[in-house]
Formats: sequence, structure tokens, C-alpha cells
Amino acid sequence: MACALVITGGLIFDHQAETINQERVRTEVQNRISVIRAKLEGHVASNVQLVRGLVAVISTEPDMDQARFDALVGNLFEEDSQLRSVAAAPDLTIRMTYPLAGNEKVIGLDYRKTPGQWDAVQQVLFTGKMVLAGPVDLVQGGRGFVGRFPVYTETDGWKKFWGVVSAVIDVERLYRDSGLYDDFVSDLDISITGHDSRGGHGKLFYGESLAGRQPVLASVTLPTGSWQIAAVPKAGWMAGQNTQWLLRVGIVLAACLILLPFLIAGRMISQRHDYIAQLRHREAALTQQTRRLNLALETSKVGLWELNLETGEEVWDSRTNEIYGMAPDGSERTHDHWQKVVHPDDQARAEREFRDSIARGRYESDYRVLLLDGIIRHIRSIAVLYSAEGEPDRVMGVNWDITGDVALNEDLKRAKALTEARNAELEAARVSIEHNALHDSLTGLPNRRYLDEKLRKCIDAGYLQSGTIALLHIDLDRFKQINDTLGHAAGDAMLVHASRILRENCRETDFVARIGGDEFVVLSDNNEAEEALARLAGRIVDAMRKPVLFEGHECRFGVSVGIATAMVPEIDVKQLLINADIALYRAKDRGRNRHEFFSAALQAEVINTKRIADDVLTSLDRGDFLAFYQPQFDARTHDVVGVEALARWKHPTLGLRGPDVFMAIAEELSVVPTIDQIILKQAIADLERWDAMGLRVPRASVNVSQRRLHDEGLLASLKDLDIPPDRIAFELVESIYLDESDGIVGWNIDQIKSLGIDIEIDDFGTGYASIVSLQKLRPRRLKIDRQLVDPIIKEAAQRRLVASIVDIGKSMDIEIVAEGVETMEHAKILRDLGCDILQGYAFARPMDRESLERLLQSQAWRHAS
Repeated sequence: MACALVITGGLIFDHQAETINQERVRTEVQNRISVIRAKLEGHVASNVQLVRGLVAVISTEPDMDQARFDALVGNLFEEDSQLRSVAAAPDLTIRMTYPLAGNEKVIGLDYRKTPGQWDAVQQVLFTGKMVLAGPVDLVQGGRGFVGRFPVYTETDGWKKFWGVVSAVIDVERLYRDSGLYDDFVSDLDISITGHDSRGGHGKLFYGESLAGRQPVLASVTLPTGSWQIAAVPKAGWMAGQNTQWLLRVGIVLAACLILLPFLIAGRMISQRHDYIAQLRHREAALTQQTRRLNLALETSKVGLWELNLETGEEVWDSRTNEIYGMAPDGSERTHDHWQKVVHPDDQARAEREFRDSIARGRYESDYRVLLLDGIIRHIRSIAVLYSAEGEPDRVMGVNWDITGDVALNEDLKRAKALTEARNAELEAARVSIEHNALHDSLTGLPNRRYLDEKLRKCIDAGYLQSGTIALLHIDLDRFKQINDTLGHAAGDAMLVHASRILRENCRETDFVARIGGDEFVVLSDNNEAEEALARLAGRIVDAMRKPVLFEGHECRFGVSVGIATAMVPEIDVKQLLINADIALYRAKDRGRNRHEFFSAALQAEVINTKRIADDVLTSLDRGDFLAFYQPQFDARTHDVVGVEALARWKHPTLGLRGPDVFMAIAEELSVVPTIDQIILKQAIADLERWDAMGLRVPRASVNVSQRRLHDEGLLASLKDLDIPPDRIAFELVESIYLDESDGIVGWNIDQIKSLGIDIEIDDFGTGYASIVSLQKLRPRRLKIDRQLVDPIIKEAAQRRLVASIVDIGKSMDIEIVAEGVETMEHAKILRDLGCDILQGYAFARPMDRESLERLLQSQAWRHAS
């Protein structure tokens, strides 16, 4: 029985020893991850506390700009924190961020249009509390935890939602500062769950899943929610079990002694259990106290100190040394060190308060310290007297830097005083402000806001005498030239002069306003119909034409007037302003210094132009622009020497349209270069097609717009097309190369020639080209405009003019192309005058690719010639 008891007891003891060993290892792991948990809680809480201070400032300064924002957030970043960036989003759109460098992408980000972040922002809106999300992938790169804080402003006791402040805590920095990468946990497998602060039920975001490995768990308490840390030794819970075998040998030896060793071992096991229970209780209490102390120290930035009243020696922690501007090197400190850094003006008071308060057992005081670099800090110190039997009396206290709070209080006091002073001024200035809000400060005329109110009254009150209302939109012509040449003072004088003329020529019942830089409006009841409005506009135009003297300079300018009318009370204010503006631009287009009435025909023209513009843009996407070709012939042999590629628009409903329908609108839309590129690509492709068919077309001439020649990327796009040398010619109108100062155009033309592309001058004789400009450009061909060619049959002088152009081209080794050859008689005269190439209806009209191929195969023009 004794042996059976010993064996049974040995087995039990062996199992308990194994359990104790595992509990010891689990306790050790628990202690290590408790340190990490405390640091995580402390770091997150301190970062949140820093941003809460920023939120408090924004709520008092809702209109702060980027500079003020940078100054405030910059102070936060000077603290030992893990903040990576802070962004402010008034009305849920990010307007400010710090640091700006590297975070430019987030400026303008609208949370409502960002699904990945809108859920978290909605949670902030619904709860009115800060929400910590993450870790998330950041727009500017990297990963971080994002704390979003609601900001409310208070006006007259009412809270108003201002927006959201988002603070990004850098993931890697938080992990590193919290000890996750330190050596003391290198032998542990650690994981953290609780994505978006959801605790143990959340997603895993650090480490690998430890499910099934019986991990030690610790909960990280966050400002909103929690995380759960899990840890197991990398070698498993059975590591370090070698001593178990020694214990088993002891059990065998104890079995040999039968009873006595058995009893002794039982007693030892009982004592061991009691000791382990005590250790667990003490460790739990110590862990809780450590967590609380670390959290308090980290979040409050409090420094600890202790004074031995018997020896005068003091012990300062690193934070206290930092507060007093001393190195945290562990050097001995005394009461004298403290006295030396206290501001001279506060020394006597601080010392007196310390002595008086310690005598009562509790000390609390605010004072300033003067650091070696001249910086002054405001310090709050609290301490208690500690006495223990057999030990000298000690004073244990805490310090923290309240400089920011003092500065904030001072700012608030100044802001309050300033607000009170401004409130006293506001009532006195109210009338002046209302007047200034409705009038132009320069001319004294009503402004755009006043005009809008006036128009609204026309609708609401219907107080006009007649049944219609007229609006004259007036714009000064040549005002910019006066401003640029004589300065803004001259421009201001002209505006004052213009406002005076408008007042003098309008009735007292007319409403005159300045709505822009050099734009004015006259609002009239139009009780004499259009004739009276025309006379009024005429008087204004005539009066504005008269010269005005300014500091000895004679200034001249004119006006263009657009007039629109509407019936009362069915007035569409926006449409009335638009109609007057349309009429104004029509007046400018027709030569300025005149007036124009808005009409249904003008509106139809605007609508038609808009429709054509929309159709042009749609056709560009659909590929509706085609190349048509007009052949060019040798003047003597009538052989085809080239074709001119012309743009045609295959309208989806109206059919084929020429450049006269769309080119002007294309210029306004800045898509002429795109059309040129389309025609060029088609011409290159068709040359390859004709070569493959055995049809001889030596070259194709393509029009090039002035805008495209100003494109710095023109050469790169041409090189990508792989244009065959001497097969493509670019036709330029005279005005393109007249501006000799345009370096980009000249350089592009030289580079175009180097690619084997010929340069031709189109419509020669209709512009202002000079012989010198021709010498500089050195074109390959010169095309005489059809206006010069058409009269040569009947007018000898015109033939001599064409002959002169031919002689000029021949002298410069330039081929001469005559366009507009309508009859064979034209062809013969031009051949005799020396023209090299002929183009016109006498031989062939512009045609599509298939028609040109049939013409080339049939040689039909030879029969006509």
C-alpha cells in the first residue's frame, strides 16, 4: 500500500510540477506582454490627448488658415509621439494637412465620396465621439491608425458641427516604441486582433493567428474600443522541461525511502502551491498598478521627484530633468539644483510656499523656471510628505509643464478683450458695413449683390411702371490697355469717369451698378420700348468715346452695350443676365463701340453654335472626320504630282460638311490640332495603300494650324508616326511665320524639315508675307491664292502680278502651285507664266479615297484637258 501511495503521489506530483512549470512560463509571458500592452495603451492615449488639444483650439478658431494649422500641429510633432500626419476636413472635405510635403494627395479629399473612409466618418457623425480605425493603407503611402475627431463650434450657446480632424498614428513607429521589436520579446510569437478597435472579436492585424496554441491574452484598452494581444513562446509551452526528469529521479529516490520522503515531499508541494498563489496575487496587483502608473505618466507627461529632508539629496526621473533643462544622465540632484533654475522673480515665493506647505504635509505650487538657453517654462508641482519609522522624512512629488496652458489662457484673455472691443465697434459700424456690402467702394455705384436684390424686388413687388424690364450690360473697350500702360490709378480714374457718364445719361429712376472690373449694368423700366433704350445706349456710347485727360495723358476708350428685356412679373433673372451678356458679345464681335439687342435669332445662333460644338466633340470620339483629296497636276505634262488632304466632317444626321461649317467652332474648342493629326494619319495610311495598289501619288499636302506649331510635343508625335521622307508636305498660312520672335514655331519648322517633311505656303498673296520672311523660311512650294488666279483671264495687270510672284519663287528655287484653276484657259495661262503645279476644278474636285483611286486608274482628267 505504501508503494502504491508513493507511486500515485509521484504521478500526481509529476503532473503538478509540469503544470507549475507551465504556469511559471505563462506568468512570465503574461508579464512581458503586459509591458507591451501598457506601452500601447499609453502611446495611443497620449497621441489622442495631443490631438484633443488641437481639436479644442480649432473649435475656438474655426476659420484658421494653413499657416496657423501648421504652427499648432508643428507643436504636437515636437512632442515624443507616433503621429505621422494630421488633417483637418471642414464640412468633411480635407482643406489642411500637416506636414503638407508628401500629403498633397489628400488635399481636397471629400470623405463622402471616399467609400473606404466614409463608414468611419459616419460613425464619428452618429456618435459625436472620436473613432480610432485601422490599421489602414494610407493615400499618401504606408499604413497607420487613423483617429477621427468631431469638431464642434459654439455660437450663442449653440453647438454647430464644423468638421473632422483626422490624425494618423504611424504603425511601425507605434510598434517599435511599444517594444514589439525589442529583444525581450524576440522569443515569443505575438499577434494582435481588433482591427478598428473591435477587441478580441475583430480581425487580426499583427502577427499570425495563434488559435489552438493556448496563447496568453491581454486586452489593450483604447479611447474607443480595444485590441487583444496574444502570445506564446516560439518553442512552445513544453520548453524548459529538462528539469522534470531530475524531479522524476527524485521521486524514484523518494519511493525508495518509502514513507518519510513521501511525507516530506507532500509537505513541500503544499507549501509550493501556497507560494505560487501568493505570487499570482502579487503579480496581478503589481501588473494593475504598473499599468495605471505607466498610463498616467505617459499621457500626462508628468515628472517624478523625491527629496530626502535629512540629507537634502533629490532623485529626479528623466522627465523632471527634461522639464528643468538638465541632462537625464542619472546625476545626483539637490534642492540647490531646483533653486537655481527657478525664475529669479519667483524664487522667494516658490521657496516660501515649499517650506510652508511641507510643514502641513502637502505641497502645491505654480512657478516659472529659466533655462540656460533663455526659455521660460511654467511649472506646476505637487508633493506630499512621507514619514516612516526608522527612515528620514521624504517628500515625494510630481511636476508637469503647463506652459502651453498658461499661453492658451493668456490667448483666451486677449481674445476675450479683443472680442468685447470689437463688439462695441460692430454696432457703430453696422450701417456702414451694410452700405459697403451693397456698393462699389471706388465708384459709389451699387454692386452685383445690390443688383440681385433689385431684380428680386422686381419679381416680388412688381413695382415697375411698365410691363417690361430692360437690362443694359456695358463693358469698357480698351480699358485693359489703359490699365497696363498708365497704371491702375489711371484705370480707377477711367472707371470713376465711366460711372459719372452713366449717371448723367440715365434717368433718376434707372438703376446703375458696377458688377465687375470694367462691367456696368443699367436697369430700366423700359416704358418707351426699344427706341428709348437704343437712344440711351447711343448716348452712352457717344459720351464714352470722348477723350479723358489723366495727368497730362489723353485717354480714349469706348463701350460695347448688350440689351435684353423681360416681362414683369415672369422674369427669369439668370436668363435675363445671360441674354444681355450674349448681346454684349455680339456687339464686341461686330466691331465694339456699339449696342446690340438680344433677339430670338441671336439666341438660336448661340444654341446652334453650342449644338455644333457638341457634335464636333462627339464626332472626334466617333472618328467622323475624314480626309478628302484634291489632286495636284504638273502644269506641262498633267501628271499627278501630289494631293492636298482636306478635312471633311461626316455629320451623323446632316451628312458631309466642309470646313466652313465646323472650323471656326473647332478653333474655339482648341481641337483643330486634333483634326490636323487625324487627317495626317489618314493621309499616311492612304499613301501606303496606294503604293500597295500600284497607284502613283508622290506626296500628300496636309494643313497645319498655328496652335499645333506652338506645341512643344509636336516633334515627338511626328516621330511616332514614322512618316516616309519627301512624301508629306505641311501647308502653312502666311500669318504663322510672320511672327519672327516666336522661337517655338521657328524651331518646330526647322525640325519638321529635318524629318523629310516639305513646307508649303498656302494662300500666298492674301496676307502680309515679306520677301525677308520667305528667305528665312525657305519653303519647298508656294501656293498662289485662288483670288489672284481667277481674274488672270480678263485682267492683264493680274497676270503680271501672278508672273511677279512666280519670278520671286523661281529666284528662291521655290516651286509655284496655283490653286483655283477653274478652266483649261486658266491652266494654259498659268503654265505660260511659269507655274509648276496646278490644282482646281478644271482637273478634279476634292473627293474621298475610293473616288480618287478610280480617277487615278481611269486617267479621266486627261480627256478633260
